[in-house]
Amino acid sequence: MKIGFIGIGTMGGHMAYNLCKAEFEVSVNDLNKDLSKRHIEVGATWADSVKTIAQNNEVIMTSLPGPKEVQDVALRADGLLANMKPGTVWFDLSTNSVTVVRALHAKFKEKGIHMLDAPVSGGPKGAKSGKMALLVGGDKAVFDKYRKVLDAIGDQIFYIGNSGDGTVAKLVHNAAGYAVQAAIAELMTMGVKAGVDPVQLWAAIRQCSLGRQRTFDRMGNQFMQHTFDPPDFALKLAHKDVTLATELAREIGVPMKIAALTHAEMTEALNRGWGNLDSRSFLMLQKERAGVEIKVPAAEIQKVLDRDG
Repeated sequence: MKIGFIGIGTMGGHMAYNLCKAEFEVSVNDLNKDLSKRHIEVGATWADSVKTIAQNNEVIMTSLPGPKEVQDVALRADGLLANMKPGTVWFDLSTNSVTVVRALHAKFKEKGIHMLDAPVSGGPKGAKSGKMALLVGGDKAVFDKYRKVLDAIGDQIFYIGNSGDGTVAKLVHNAAGYAVQAAIAELMTMGVKAGVDPVQLWAAIRQCSLGRQRTFDRMGNQFMQHTFDPPDFALKLAHKDVTLATELAREIGVPMKIAALTHAEMTEALNRGWGNLDSRSFLMLQKERAGVEIKVPAAEIQKVLDRDG
């Protein structure tokens, strides 16, 4: 199978190299030709233009910095849309805009070209080792047909749903990761300013209940199932704990924007009479504001946990 890979930088370079090692017939293109040396050493060929890549491969993969670069490669005169053949497939591995992905999908579909968004998660180390997740949106039959190509660059391949759904999942993942780290950083600075050694604090907290459990696993019970009664731990008690933490922060002069917002949410939930519900019942406020209903049967949650370990 002939695969054309555009963008062989920090992430794309490793992924293209792994495709070469999997013995696919790979051609590569990048603004910097020097990056292709190691790929050529293991059998890849250099393509001098996006047009050449588009015209001569069954599968095209792009790993580019963002929406602007993806649109440029896709829509310019010598780009993918103008030069790919009907029936061929394009996997965009970039972290892109959902709006851009769905607009491109529609344009390519008009020409009989399959476009799937497949953003990756794992960082440069994961891209190099192949221990990486791909979150794919688009035609399921096309996904199934080319699954072996995706397996060559990642070990966790997820079909999320329709066009753009893979990108939605990636944006949820990335934003959640930074939001969680921001909250932890906020509270770590409070602990250190209160006089605790940072290494001792970090080492201890990572072995407490929060640290021992995957972040998203904790969302599987109350939040995902919308089950807050009976409580694992009552909201009124959790509110007390967060109150004590924010009071300490004020005493020692540590700004706590995220914790203060959490405290305000918990207070609103208490004022609604939810004090004896589970401590995570305040998360219902966000569902309410977003206008979404999330209520997944426990058996479905357990199925995912059993599958993934």
